[in-house]
Amino acid sequence: MTTRAPAHAVVVLAAGGSTRLGQPKQWLCRDGETLLHRAVRLATETAPDAVWVVVAEASEATSQALADLRCTQLVNTSPTADMADSLRTAADAVRAVPQVLVMLCDQPALTRGHLRALLDGARGSASGCAATLLHGLAAVPAVVPGHWFDAVPSGTGRGGFRQRLRALPRETVFLLPSTELELDIDTPDDLRAARQQGLIDAKG
Repeated sequence: MTTRAPAHAVVVLAAGGSTRLGQPKQWLCRDGETLLHRAVRLATETAPDAVWVVVAEASEATSQALADLRCTQLVNTSPTADMADSLRTAADAVRAVPQVLVMLCDQPALTRGHLRALLDGARGSASGCAATLLHGLAAVPAVVPGHWFDAVPSGTGRGGFRQRLRALPRETVFLLPSTELELDIDTPDDLRAARQQGLIDAKG
């Protein structure tokens, strides 16, 4: 007799305007696959009950890009489209879910193994939370209870759940060390570094 793991959902945050990069990071490619598609594909490979993708606008291009994946788009209507606004956008969808995996689409070294380790670690942690240890601090991808989405304070901007995760006693949170995920693509220098490492295609 097998026991089903507790339900989890995934929220992929993809509404950012990529203003520092100067081009939409969601459409950069690794091995011919856009970072948006890759993030959502990895999310679906964790066998979630649902995958929610928060975007800045509903577009035909995004719908076509994700047509082969089981996911639902949510539109962040805030003009700033920051992480806190995107988390609040997903609140109605996930508040009753025991575990919500929160992830971005700009970490090209991300693998399914990272996500599975976070989900498994959260189930064994005292707080029910897990986070990636980046530069010595808890960060995303992370796993949090769904009800946290109802309490995202205004003014947290790009910080999202980081402050709340870092306020928990460290021994109660599963922390996944991952130096490879420290490279996220926010600036042209980040993009150059990712291309030099073979994490982003030379074109596209």
